[in-house]
Amino acid sequence: MLRIGLTGSIGMGKSTMAKFFAEAGVPVNDSDAVVHDLYAGEAAPLVDAAFPGTLKNGAVDRQELGRQLAGSPDGFKRLEAIVHPLVRKREAEFIEREQQRSADMVLLDIPLLFETGAQSRVDVIVVVSCDPQIQRERVLARSGMTVEKFNMILARQTPDAEKRARADYVIDTGHSIETARKRVAEIVSDLRRRLASGEFLNA
Repeated sequence: MLRIGLTGSIGMGKSTMAKFFAEAGVPVNDSDAVVHDLYAGEAAPLVDAAFPGTLKNGAVDRQELGRQLAGSPDGFKRLEAIVHPLVRKREAEFIEREQQRSADMVLLDIPLLFETGAQSRVDVIVVVSCDPQIQRERVLARSGMTVEKFNMILARQTPDAEKRARADYVIDTGHSIETARKRVAEIVSDLRRRLASGEFLNA
């Protein structure tokens, strides 16, 4: 079973591209969705123990967590030490389920794919990208987003140019949504062709 790693910096349109892969028949494991679920479940008390005051109504208050992380240089490392093993466990469970269903490929939507070394767990890498100005406009239009917060997030992410250079496929979302959807379909078709040709013998 082929493992596709999907990644892209904030505001590039990665979540929408993941939906297009799902529409093309590729099972998707969304790391962000998994984290949201964990923050409302098993990770909540663990995060609150490391960041007191972040637990509200039984779930992690992401705004409060973000406020504490902004003032804590080592905060992200502490948070990742709690959350990443749980995310990896969910990912492994997803892969096992899809293998039992005889899926030919799966998509692992991993925002920090390069930053966490997750490229070693996938067979091909798809990077979602667009012009920096378009990215900036998209992100700053989000509710509660500030220039400072945007810059803090960018500082933690591998530069877009490097991601593009390390990708097997790039999806440019700076054009129409239909152009991007067509690109996803092309990638899925090409990967199925390569699978059928035996190119991915260990997948």
